[in-house]
Amino acid sequence: MIVFYDGLCGFCDRTVQFILDRDRTKRQFRFAALQSPLAEEILPRHGKDPKDLNTLYLLKELGKPGEVVLQKSDAAIQIFRALGGGPKFLSYLIALFPRPIRNWGYDRIAKMRYRIFGKLEACRIPSASDRAQFIETLEQAQTA
Repeated sequence: MIVFYDGLCGFCDRTVQFILDRDRTKRQFRFAALQSPLAEEILPRHGKDPKDLNTLYLLKELGKPGEVVLQKSDAAIQIFRALGGGPKFLSYLIALFPRPIRNWGYDRIAKMRYRIFGKLEACRIPSASDRAQFIETLEQAQTA
């Protein structure tokens, strides 16, 4: 699965770190900034706008017939379920709410995230141990 996130958002950066810390196999997720060539190539073919920096996207099944892009709360729920443990339990609680209500809450947080968590000057450079999980091009995604 590939998580597309705003590479300049402090909250998004912390979210990526949260996922990295809990992805025990280091194989469930890859990460690409919405500002990357990969986002520009993949998201539009699913009717998604990579310039919408207020949205988290999750790509599942790259290059397979079941390829799909989830967004906002649906993406977060899927990520939490894949992580297992406490996040998985939280995903079931969040999923109790209808999508319009979940996404309304998501949009409120997205609107305030720069004020609360700050905006980075540039996309974060991952640590050497995490670098393989960050991708920018379709070629990298297909070989990952």
